[in-house]
Amino acid sequence: MTPARTALERLLRRAEAAHRRGGDRPVRMKMTEASCPEYTSLPTLEDLESFEAQVRLAEREGAIVVDRDRLRGDGERLKSIEVRDIARLASHLGIVPHGDQVAAAEKCLAPSISRFDVIGRLLQAWRENRKVRGRGPEALDDVADAVRVIEAQVPGEERILRQESTRLFGDSKRIERLTPWLEVLALGEVSPTGLSRDDIWAACGLRREPQPMLVAGEGELILATQGVRLARPYLGVAARAIEGFTTTAPCLVSIENLTSFHQATQAWADLPLVLVYSGGMPSPAWRRAYRCLLAGLPARASIYHWGDIDEGGLRIAAVIAAETAATGRSLLPWAMSPQDLPPSLRAGRPRAEPGVLSRMKANAIKAGWPEVAESLGQFQILFEQEGLAPDPGKPPQPVGG
Repeated sequence: MTPARTALERLLRRAEAAHRRGGDRPVRMKMTEASCPEYTSLPTLEDLESFEAQVRLAEREGAIVVDRDRLRGDGERLKSIEVRDIARLASHLGIVPHGDQVAAAEKCLAPSISRFDVIGRLLQAWRENRKVRGRGPEALDDVADAVRVIEAQVPGEERILRQESTRLFGDSKRIERLTPWLEVLALGEVSPTGLSRDDIWAACGLRREPQPMLVAGEGELILATQGVRLARPYLGVAARAIEGFTTTAPCLVSIENLTSFHQATQAWADLPLVLVYSGGMPSPAWRRAYRCLLAGLPARASIYHWGDIDEGGLRIAAVIAAETAATGRSLLPWAMSPQDLPPSLRAGRPRAEPGVLSRMKANAIKAGWPEVAESLGQFQILFEQEGLAPDPGKPPQPVGG
């Protein structure tokens, strides 16, 4: 990019910003070191002449008005540049004006607002020239493709990431490049959520490879063609195949991380518990199967979730709590409150930044855990559940048990 183009683009952005604010005074750039170092720091006469020639072209097209120092040298020395016509200046630079970009985004994304409320906030940010995930309305094609990915989800099915990317776009890695926008749409947040890429994909029904639903304990899964007794240490079944569940166990515990799930199946192997691995952020197929498990529990069974005490972990808990509530039951926290941890495990843990802590507390409230939110505010720590080994003598208990 030439120095002249850099200066003219900055002038265009300033003029567009003034226009959005409703200003009616022409936007002017003085050719001083403070306002336009691209001009004042030109090292050679050839560079100076090239800069002035590019400015003359924009002037001839009616995009700018130039004030020259007629009393010095050849009279071509620039004193200031003023925007005469924003549209012509944008056209001269080959740039679509910001207002036109936003209008195009509004037209393209309007049909999707009813499904994705966050799109309204995204468009409002772009109208105000605020970036979302570091991008403005020039990211429209990416957002539209992310909408397409989510709308292609088949209820109850999980899709293989690169196969689906190839099917939709003819590019096996296109969906991976859309991850920030999938996060915005699937989680309804314009700010980052703290979830990993794999968790974001899972929320959209996408997996790197097929992942079975892992279940441990006592009971029988009802599949499409047969009933299958749970096995030790656990049984893996495609989530889409689960149609029902029967058990007499008084507790069900969902567990976020695989290592902790394996440890729990060993530590609590002889106890009347049903353990289920959530696979991080549960996918739509997992959530449907989870509701089948809940429907098969005894009426007074207690339902717990154990995950990381961090932004992603609390967000995952809130999602599982919403599925639990949809069946008329409540989700209880297991080792999800800092005050439940031994002091020795709380010591030296990293502190949550204020914004992260605020979102953690908000998700604890969404999960129906105000006491966890209070404890988060008191201790302000981050803790990965793998740091706490399941105690064989202290398993999750039925409420009142």
